Amino acid sequence: MGFFFLVAFGAIFAGAIASVAGFGIGSVLTPILAFHADTKAAVAAVSIPHVLGTAIRFWRLRGYVDRRVLLHFGIASAAGGLVGAVLHAYAESPALTGLFGGLLIFAGVAGLTGLSSKMRFGRVTAYAAGAASGAFGGLVGNQGGIRSAAMLGFQIPKESFVATATAIALIVDAARIPVYCVTEGHQILGLWRTVSIAAAGVLAGTLFGEKILRRVPEPLFRRLVSAVILALGVFELWQIRP
Repeated sequence: MGFFFLVAFGAIFAGAIASVAGFGIGSVLTPILAFHADTKAAVAAVSIPHVLGTAIRFWRLRGYVDRRVLLHFGIASAAGGLVGAVLHAYAESPALTGLFGGLLIFAGVAGLTGLSSKMRFGRVTAYAAGAASGAFGGLVGNQGGIRSAAMLGFQIPKESFVATATAIALIVDAARIPVYCVTEGHQILGLWRTVSIAAAGVLAGTLFGEKILRRVPEPLFRRLVSAVILALGVFELWQIRP
């Protein structure tokens, strides 16, 4: 009972964070489900509430998607993420996770200090940043944070930021979930109760977080996203402690 309460609370929190920052469902829920299942099964199971929350967030924000960013950055990010996910089983190591955490901390600090606001992405740079962030995120199994960190280089409104990040995440989900269903389908079915609770919590948190997004001032939004990225980087480093 206590575990299911933790899942429900974590899912609501994750959905709300994702509605504000554009990512966070996998980052919050995967460690929670990993208490009850192995990491591979947890990642696959979390993909179900993740795609549901992402889909409803995309539908409600679809009019704000920045097509230029989606084309130049998003497609490259999704492609890089899939390549990184394929290589994940062969390249996973504490050193890689540590480097990933360090990059997130740097990106978070850069956002909080205003350094990221001086970045400007042209078309070529956007493709390169998208592919690199997607590949690195895929390697460590968590694309949202590194993708949003790179997207801070685009000077777009908060609604467009979240909507575009959501559209990219939905593309990645559409590609990876069929693979999970084939490779981890039995494990996902075995966790049906946990997945159902997580899905309901994520949907509730998504709708709640949308209301918060409307109230966040534009200058505060970028700092809030940077703070979430920084926290995720610290958490990644904490996971590889001796």
